[in-house]
Amino acid sequence: MFRPAARPYPNPGLLAWAAVAVLLGVVIAFAPLMVVGGGLGLVAVGLVVLVEPALGLVLMLGVAPLKTLIATEASIPVPVDVGQASFALAVGAWLIWRITRRRWSELPRTRLYWPLIAIMLGFGPSLFEATSSGAWLSEIVKWIEMLLLVLIVLDLEHDHRWEWIVFGVSVGAALQALIGLYEYSGGSGAAHLWLPDYRHFRAFGTFGQPNPFSAFMGLSLPLALGLAWGYASKVFTAWRAGEMGGLCAVAAWWRNSRWQGLLRAIPVEVSCAVLALWYAGVSLLLLAGLIVSWGRGAWLGFGAAATVMVFFAPPKRWQGVLLLGLGGVFFATLWLVGYLPPGIEQRINNAITEFVGFGDMRGVPVSDENFAIVERLAHWQAAYNMAGDHPFIGVGLGNYEVVYHDYAIPSWPRALGHAHNDYLNLLAETGLVGLAGYLLGWSAIIYWTVRALRQSDVVMRGLVVGLLGTWTHLAVHSMVDKLYVNNLFLTIGVMLGLLAVAYRSHRSYR
Repeated sequence: MFRPAARPYPNPGLLAWAAVAVLLGVVIAFAPLMVVGGGLGLVAVGLVVLVEPALGLVLMLGVAPLKTLIATEASIPVPVDVGQASFALAVGAWLIWRITRRRWSELPRTRLYWPLIAIMLGFGPSLFEATSSGAWLSEIVKWIEMLLLVLIVLDLEHDHRWEWIVFGVSVGAALQALIGLYEYSGGSGAAHLWLPDYRHFRAFGTFGQPNPFSAFMGLSLPLALGLAWGYASKVFTAWRAGEMGGLCAVAAWWRNSRWQGLLRAIPVEVSCAVLALWYAGVSLLLLAGLIVSWGRGAWLGFGAAATVMVFFAPPKRWQGVLLLGLGGVFFATLWLVGYLPPGIEQRINNAITEFVGFGDMRGVPVSDENFAIVERLAHWQAAYNMAGDHPFIGVGLGNYEVVYHDYAIPSWPRALGHAHNDYLNLLAETGLVGLAGYLLGWSAIIYWTVRALRQSDVVMRGLVVGLLGTWTHLAVHSMVDKLYVNNLFLTIGVMLGLLAVAYRSHRSYR
């Protein structure tokens, strides 16, 4: 018996895509032009990041410092932290990259995981004393994200993607420095940030305050200096040996990539020289941003970082000692003959006074000249008192501000959010156990950074020298401030990932 052929049913997947297309068409037709443009821009960014996951980290490094600016100046409320959103995008792009390339092998291993785990284990017991478990969780998540960034950067090591990532660090810092210089010249208009000459303002970038801006400049500047030295050394060495071909790994990768038709016309040695000039220019820009931030802690941190970098940069230690001696004589001469600007000299003297002036702040007379110092020392005293009552596990990680009213000096009732000394802050919040874990973890990181200085590639060695300067700045600046704020910990996490890449290179060279 003849039966008519059954009519095929529509493909459900095709119908779903058609429905999505119709819905997008309706939205585009009726939504405001700005919303449509923003949505299409986000889609384009998402596609680019999915194609190359390293660009997700580059995007995060540029966007994360905008947290305070967007929260305070956006015309419409933004429900999420833009830095955390970009971090989630970077993690998602990395996961999709792993899945689509069938990278089912085990995750990359490195010793750098253990210091971060040790730090978090030291912080753990403070949860039992925490008044606010939410504040504790918020702080511990920062360290989990840093650990995850180490994993991602190390996993993206192939094809010299680390050079793209470190380039992203320099671009983000350079943009902040440009904003800071604009603010210094009068662009901010913030009367409370007048400098003594009443013609310029303290720079703060998009961080809302000068202190985190100066920390960002101080953390990024050593890295830029180290890479400028590394690329310049490679160009100079190759020029002397007459081996300019195949000079720069990232340029060689560019030339062998899908863009080879466009980039093959650019000589490799030229691209490496351009990178050396780029990082040198970024270094000058970041140094200017550091100066106009007028941050005493950042200045002292960079001074210590520069000292360490000069000592470790030459291949032989006696050369580093000689350079340090010459630099010390030069700086002392400028100081003695009065060639340092008076404002800078006064800020350095005030910072030294702050280090040695810690005592009982109750009843200390306050003036316009000593207000900032007395306020900071008063918060140090509150942290010291917290540690005295909870010596072993503290008052709870992230709980300094929560319990501050119980330990505040009567003349300073308002909390600043933290003790403006990260070591005292950790002692107050996590006790001797947490502080010991933190110091142990960072001691291991610094030890492995020094070990990683032995490199066959001078560019990689320049990266390690820069990271050593960054850790030095972090250690010194933390004496007068807390640096794991305003998404700066995301940049620190990426830098720790770069150290993991360098340490793996050191082990393969050995």
